[in-house]
Amino acid sequence: MIAYSVSQRRREIGIRMALGAREPELARMFVRYGLAMACVGIACGLGAALALSRLLAALLFEVRPADPVTFAAVAAVLAAMAALASYLPARRAARVDPVEALRAE
Repeated sequence: MIAYSVSQRRREIGIRMALGAREPELARMFVRYGLAMACVGIACGLGAALALSRLLAALLFEVRPADPVTFAAVAAVLAAMAALASYLPARRAARVDPVEALRAE
């Protein structure tokens, strides 16, 4: 989704770079956007998992239905993967040549 957002905002990225935005600033902008979406998804998922874990309590082996360590570990892994998945397109966006981006449209 971030890669699609980068491709759609190519002209904006070119304008920002032409006006003096640096590569780390642009990369940070897209990573922040990706992490914000991931945090919303993680929060919704944790809420749903807490609600549904009570139903699946009989199937869990040596894990409490609301084990905070498991929930924290899963949330941390998902956040790390979201950061990596956002960083790769963000790095590509930061390397866009402003002249080519503005000429493409």
